[in-house]
Amino acid sequence: MRSLMMVAALIAAPSIAMAVGTESDTPPTPTETTKTCANGAVWDAATETCVEPTDSSLNDNDRMKAVRELAYAGRIKDAERVLDAMVLQNSDGVLTYRGFTARKAGHTDEAYEWYERALNENPDNLLARAYLGQWHVESGNIELARAQLSEIRQRGGRSTWPELSLRMAIQSGAGYSY
Repeated sequence: MRSLMMVAALIAAPSIAMAVGTESDTPPTPTETTKTCANGAVWDAATETCVEPTDSSLNDNDRMKAVRELAYAGRIKDAERVLDAMVLQNSDGVLTYRGFTARKAGHTDEAYEWYERALNENPDNLLARAYLGQWHVESGNIELARAQLSEIRQRGGRSTWPELSLRMAIQSGAGYSY
């Protein structure tokens, strides 16, 4: 049985590489934001330069893409800097990202608070539920992780990245980076 689970995990491994902030299981394609820009700067295609995340040429959608890409690249501090520039600081997406970056930085109590705030804004935020569930797995509370998995399924999340990632975290006993 253990061999069968390992084979299933290996088959699903490309899906596990999914980056923060989306329900897609496809990692972001590296852009100049991660190839060229430093210190949380974001690539501006119009000017073909790296700009500050607060630059008026960027909108929150551009910033969110940059956060996802930077987080996937493991540049958590840079992702947080871009998060700080978001206009809609209390959107459930921003709150989810804040939880993710806090968790990856080892600030587990803070991460929990961000995930709870994200779910207060939008109880149907499946990604926040998956990350909260992974937080519970990492904290050793599998029952609470299973409760989040049940919520994901009840809210229409069967066969989505949030369900898959949380289910695999529960099975393996470890959360995923993305």
